[in-house]
Amino acid sequence: MPLMIEHFPGGGPMQNGEDSHFTYGKNQTYPGKNLEYHLIPFKAAIAAGARQMMPYYSRPIGTEYEEVGFSFNKGIITDLLRGELGFQGIVCSDWGLITDTYIIGQYMPARAWGVEYLTELQRAARILAAGVDQFGGEERPELIVELVRTGVVSEERLDVSVRRLLREKFTLGIFDNPFVDVEAAVKVVGKPYFVRLGQEAQRKAYTLLKNQNGLLPLKSSKISKFYIEGLNASYLKARNLQVVDTPEEADLALIRLQAPYEPRPGGFEAYFHAGSLAYNSTEQARQAAIYKAVPTIVDIKLDRPAVIPEIAESAAALFGSYGSGPEAFLDVVFGVDGARPLGKLPFDLPRSMEAVEASFEDLPFDTKDPVYRFGDGLSYGQNC
Repeated sequence: MPLMIEHFPGGGPMQNGEDSHFTYGKNQTYPGKNLEYHLIPFKAAIAAGARQMMPYYSRPIGTEYEEVGFSFNKGIITDLLRGELGFQGIVCSDWGLITDTYIIGQYMPARAWGVEYLTELQRAARILAAGVDQFGGEERPELIVELVRTGVVSEERLDVSVRRLLREKFTLGIFDNPFVDVEAAVKVVGKPYFVRLGQEAQRKAYTLLKNQNGLLPLKSSKISKFYIEGLNASYLKARNLQVVDTPEEADLALIRLQAPYEPRPGGFEAYFHAGSLAYNSTEQARQAAIYKAVPTIVDIKLDRPAVIPEIAESAAALFGSYGSGPEAFLDVVFGVDGARPLGKLPFDLPRSMEAVEASFEDLPFDTKDPVYRFGDGLSYGQNC
């Protein structure tokens, strides 16, 4: 089954770390002149036979290419992706480049970065001229009809994209057998074997960053009272473990945290974790009181890098995780059935926001003196 590769030519080097769904994040910047580095995974995908590609919303800043959104950008789509990299498959734009809309109650202007001044009709023409085959998240066929009727876009140009799209559908057998095999789906969805593999992956992905005095794996017989945050007490009680109300009553604290971010307003925008990578002073003080009161095992969900030198200093043990359930967390903490962390950090954890702000968006591993580095991760039996 072919997959759509997203988002060309990489969505990492966003100016000030913002997101290009929004007007303040429209710029993708290359102060280190390092665009080529970000093309590596796309070259590998094309070499492996990728047949569908989605450009990102952003516009490139500091490159040889025009400073307009990637799906409007002929230099990016036709010259770089198709010409230089040899991609011959379908290019589907990201959602909502032409029409303003509302998402989860929030007004969202079309992400026509760099060409906001164009009409909807002109935006559609510009996307086609760039070499895109399919409009993501749009229901505006009348625009295409009008472009052909007025001679702005030829039927021959549309035929090029139609052939690509139809070829993919025939290859997938969608015309021959377009319906889901219900009986086969029931056998596959929720299959115990797949569930077990997912559970194993959750446990193995845990990244152990600190294990003071070999605290982990924990021997529950030596510790009777737990203070917890970020998981329901029922999970510990099911293991015959006692949960207390305050850190001062506990022998040990188990704290599961979300990586720091600054909440944004709006129905859609609120879903994005953005802003500072450090906890604010109030939250740091709240956590510090726990670490001072009782030895604490911290599990922080790293959906983004985190500036947490204070946790690295004060916690008795520190995990990084990437989306795991409470059962997986407890199994790894207690080493149940041999569960142990095998994960490695996928990025640096910077020492300060000043170091983050001084770094270049398009260069990897250039923050000064990070607390933990890409690839860090201990095993049980290693103390740090």
